[in-house]
Amino acid sequence: MSTEVATSVIPVDDDKANDGPGAGEAASSSADAAALEVTKVSTGSKKKDEMAATFLAFTGQHKKILNTMVRNNPSLLSGSFSVLVHNPNMLEFDNKRSYFFSRLHDRSQRQRSHYGTLQVNVRRSNVFEDSFHNLQRRSGDEIKHGKLSVKFYDEEGVDAGGVTREWFSVLARQMFNPGYALFQPQAADALTYQPNKSSSINPDHLSFFQFVGRIIGKALHDQRILEAYFSRSVYKHMLGKPVDHNDLESIDPEYHKSLVWMLENDIDGILDLTFSVERDDFGVTEVVDLVPDGRNVAVTNENKAEYVRLIADQRLSTEIKDQIGALLKGLYEVVPKDLLKIFSERELELLISGLPEIDVDEWRANTDLHNFTSTHPVIGYFWRAVRSFTMEERAKLLQFVSGSSRVPLEGFGSLQGMSGITKFSITSAGETTALPTAHTCFNQMSLPFLFSQSIGMLTFW
Repeated sequence: MSTEVATSVIPVDDDKANDGPGAGEAASSSADAAALEVTKVSTGSKKKDEMAATFLAFTGQHKKILNTMVRNNPSLLSGSFSVLVHNPNMLEFDNKRSYFFSRLHDRSQRQRSHYGTLQVNVRRSNVFEDSFHNLQRRSGDEIKHGKLSVKFYDEEGVDAGGVTREWFSVLARQMFNPGYALFQPQAADALTYQPNKSSSINPDHLSFFQFVGRIIGKALHDQRILEAYFSRSVYKHMLGKPVDHNDLESIDPEYHKSLVWMLENDIDGILDLTFSVERDDFGVTEVVDLVPDGRNVAVTNENKAEYVRLIADQRLSTEIKDQIGALLKGLYEVVPKDLLKIFSERELELLISGLPEIDVDEWRANTDLHNFTSTHPVIGYFWRAVRSFTMEERAKLLQFVSGSSRVPLEGFGSLQGMSGITKFSITSAGETTALPTAHTCFNQMSLPFLFSQSIGMLTFW
């Protein structure tokens, strides 16, 4: 970087430097000036890095106090504390959410009066398609700023807000209708969804995906809860974050397990793989190269990490790039991407789908214990910690263990796993000081015997 700056500031032409009297002195002077410029840039860059490190250390040490100050005076984020917005790990979810809605509505407040009512007339059995046709010709700004007024055919009632709320609820269920072929349930729990790579069997699939994106955006803009739960990789795409092989765990647990084994073991002479993958497209199988001529490039210990990265990207991004692209196009027509980026993928799920009401007693009553008894001190410490959590922290804990903050309507006794109903379970991690770990496919948490010493860590999940 310094060399490029010095070259661009003082370019030296060797031929001209050697021409005429004093050429040596001129070249020497230029070199000295260049060296001085490099020193200035390096020193300035070093000071900036030091200041950034000092700032991060300060905000980390005073995170609770800073968030309390912001909570009491949200306008600080638009003033002297605005730098915290660019370091979202420092902000707690409720402060991010307040900032998000204040900025989102501030941008649209002045324009809303220019837009009329969005009249939506639907049949209850065909809410998704009827809504799509009602809103298809509307622009993104019209959907963003227009006030929804919903009527179900053959049903009495004036929409004072309750009908619209019900419309969002029915719409969220119907968008996952297998008949539209838009989404597939994840293998891990069958309650969260991933775009269907074969959705093109529906000729309107991309228009439908764009519509789904708009509905997510509209629900966010109007602060409506949308009971739609997606895979972690979909939330990452919404935030513009890269996906990785760990995002495959909930979609294809066995395949994820095999990739982890590859990374942790010697594969030379054991696995016969190439940088390619077979794709089945409506019964027609073709080989897709992950790199140029990948079908002839062997996977070895030296390049296996790159293979895993590429295979995850193929499964989670490339195969569904058109579907994701259409969904994001609709979403960003209503909600600016730069505002969404302050959230983590887990926080984005809570923003879209809301904080669940979590009954700790019901949760505990439907928890299986392995290598622990109900009277073991560690189990007591754990539930004491969970009981002290806010609803947001409880939701994040549930996300950590099950992959989703969603609580089944029937309660924790009906929590879903990769093999159907799979209760929340706690197993012993033995005598270790390691932090708790989770296996989302089995809704299982492993707690160390020394858990009481790391209770505070739970609040950071």
